[in-house]
Amino acid sequence: MANETGDLAMTPQPVSSSNIAAVGYDLGTQTLTIEFRSGGTYEFYDVPEEVFQGLMAASSHGPYFQSEIRGRYRYVRV
Repeated sequence: MANETGDLAMTPQPVSSSNIAAVGYDLGTQTLTIEFRSGGTYEFYDVPEEVFQGLMAASSHGPYFQSEIRGRYRYVRV
């Protein structure tokens, strides 16, 4: 989904995962937003678009998050 500037939408979109409820990405700032089913929402910074695309294309979002995102990027809970 793109916004008026052509960037991928930051608004998290629901995903089919037992741990992750929704994922959003802002191409302009390379910010990945992940809403977990446990209730926490986190922003991960300086995440390349390829990593976001990989997460969205992964057959299982949780393991991809664990192996490719967790512990690799700065983040804050929002």
